Amino acid sequence: MRILVTGAGGMLGQAVTREFQGRNHTVTALNHARLDITDLAAVKQALAEYTPEVIINCAAYTKVDQAETDYEAAVQVNALGVRNLALACKETDAVLVHVSTDYVFDGQKNEPWNIYDARHPVNAYGRSKYLGERFLETIAPRYYLVRTSWLFGPGGPNFVETILKLARQKENLTVVDDQWGCPTYTIDLARALAGLVESGCYGVYHITNQGATTWYHFAREILAAAGAKTNLKPVTSAAFPRPARRPAYSVLDPFPLKETIGYLLPPWQDALMRYFAERRNTDW
Repeated sequence: MRILVTGAGGMLGQAVTREFQGRNHTVTALNHARLDITDLAAVKQALAEYTPEVIINCAAYTKVDQAETDYEAAVQVNALGVRNLALACKETDAVLVHVSTDYVFDGQKNEPWNIYDARHPVNAYGRSKYLGERFLETIAPRYYLVRTSWLFGPGGPNFVETILKLARQKENLTVVDDQWGCPTYTIDLARALAGLVESGCYGVYHITNQGATTWYHFAREILAAAGAKTNLKPVTSAAFPRPARRPAYSVLDPFPLKETIGYLLPPWQDALMRYFAERRNTDW
């Protein structure tokens, strides 16, 4: 298939590009400098030039706290950018794969969120992503809406690298222990996205590595894997105020992912070990 990847310079975009290239698809990888998805004319021109059968949108505004004071910028990319891609796909009959977030949910459940649960984002970033989902659902004729969470992987800033950096700088760290979610390795997510695209089963999917954890327990596993001696202390979200409120429980239910691609992603602990193995073998 002819695949066009937007946001190809980012952490997920790089992984997606490599995965589809490895499956012998014809891949056009466009970073922000080559395609600004907030420019409708540019989006239409790109689709006319490269004639993709499938567009995978990895472009996103991901600064959760900054979105509280820069909501317009978040909406431009996360909502209007998706609208532009959907409009162009409608004209060309291309399939649109859009990556969204667990932050479209309010976190007020004590069981995993399924694909039919009502969306009530609690922060500006989540609202911008929710608007993008609505544009996708109402405009794109054929689409995959994929929600994921807590991404880490090569080629970009992520929680693993943040914790490792802080561990080198400080003897004591505090990390919140009352926000639950699913860490997700971009390499595993990219493989699952390719499986979805090749399945032809359009719709809404939740894709994360298996297992739920808190940021504190995630950090503890990171430090243990790195052999760091940093003292780690759990704290509540109330003791660690941030501009943007976070959902307390945003674990995602993967049904019907296994029924579509034949497997679920490995546990996040396994993914973390593979990430560290790759780090040791590269110059990340």
